[in-house]
Amino acid sequence: MSRTVYVNGEYLPEEEAKVSIFDRSFLMADGVYEVTSVLGGKIIDFSGHIARLERSLGELDMQKPAAFDDLLEIHRELVRLNEIDEGMIYLQVSRGSAGDRDFVFPDPEKVKPTLVLFTQNKPGLADSPAAKTGLKVISIEDMRWARRDIKTVQLLYPSMGKMMAKKQGCDDAWLVEDGVVTEGTSNNAYIVKNGTIITRELSTHILHGITRAAVLRFAREAQMTVVERPFTIEEAQDADEAFITSASTFVLPVVEIDGAAIGTGAPGPMAARLREIYLEESRKAGV
Repeated sequence: MSRTVYVNGEYLPEEEAKVSIFDRSFLMADGVYEVTSVLGGKIIDFSGHIARLERSLGELDMQKPAAFDDLLEIHRELVRLNEIDEGMIYLQVSRGSAGDRDFVFPDPEKVKPTLVLFTQNKPGLADSPAAKTGLKVISIEDMRWARRDIKTVQLLYPSMGKMMAKKQGCDDAWLVEDGVVTEGTSNNAYIVKNGTIITRELSTHILHGITRAAVLRFAREAQMTVVERPFTIEEAQDADEAFITSASTFVLPVVEIDGAAIGTGAPGPMAARLREIYLEESRKAGV
């Protein structure tokens, strides 16, 4: 059955959805996006994602789409129309189409933003086998642009990084800059040493993960020690545990980095406990 998607005020079968070839997201990667998870038909961490979307738009001097205040209802309607119990909702805003290609931003009084949303049905999203087996990652040089705190649609290098990992029989890549880890290709990165959770502090070097914020809040509420600072690949290889967080994976353990086993080479107890807490609390707070 065809999905129903949302494009600029209309709910349409995906086959009928169209965006101009002159849309700046296509020509210039001039757009931002968010992805929210759905568990039990409820939307997870919605307010955090919308706050980050608003920040991304502001950092790029991009107009809010006309339907900005109605985004929760649009999300809920797409969940209903597509009968999503577990899955994801992707939202993308671009600067729109001025009808031709130009490096100069179009006049916002004349060109309205493009707003697109679509769903992905993912039964079993909360029961990922990777939570039990763990992920294997490689390290690669971080060659992205300098404003990683803005969640833009410029995802070519992260995609290349995932393909580099796949070619080596691994699941993902951790990005390294100036000798220290920034983050994963589409997730925030963590290690655990002597009971302390260590993760990169917020800055323009990393995405300000919404799942990251929730997981660290839950960790502190559970009396776990959290230190926000850079760490090296060598530190990670010597850690007791490692894990990632993202909206689509929640909390997943990492068991190998560049061929070196982390800890026992199996998922550790802290990552498992944080995943359990996150899923439990998120289900309760879903909207």
